[in-house]
Amino acid sequence: MSETQNQDDRRTRVDPKLLEILVCPLTKTTLQYDAAAQELISRAAGLAYPIRNGVPLMTVESARRLEDSSPPPASERGQR
Repeated sequence: MSETQNQDDRRTRVDPKLLEILVCPLTKTTLQYDAAAQELISRAAGLAYPIRNGVPLMTVESARRLEDSSPPPASERGQR
């Protein structure tokens, strides 16, 4: 494996211990890790929290609704 591939793998992987302790900030329920999409899924909230460079962005503003692929409109943020 090349050095670039090793760096990419490190950026896209999330620490398994971190995944064990993270919960949805809205519902406090467990999250499912979607490695292909690089997201943490909260079925209870209907949100997918993105993971950027191995860091989960755990804010409602950064999440997308599961029923579509776009982020929630600004008027709906924080109303969940």
